[in-house]
Amino acid sequence: MSRRCELTGKGVMTGNNVSHANNKSRRRFLPNLNEVTLASEALGQSYRLRISAAALRSIDHRGGLDAFLAKADDAELSPKALKIKREISKVSTAA
Repeated sequence: MSRRCELTGKGVMTGNNVSHANNKSRRRFLPNLNEVTLASEALGQSYRLRISAAALRSIDHRGGLDAFLAKADDAELSPKALKIKREISKVSTAA
């Protein structure tokens, strides 16, 4: 399982550990990923996603999973999230 947020595409970054003597060694900055279950109001179904804490706050700010996916760019969504987005848009156009 990759260390990448399924909704925002946030992944691992690299940088340096810098000691008091200014010695530098490479390190990795891992995203704060959480496995959460999010409910879609349009589909009446819950989905288990591995997302970052920042994405979880963004979902709350935008008003839920459906609203977040409606505004989200397709390029940064995972295949699982893209499938959910298509199902939501299909249901919303039919209604």
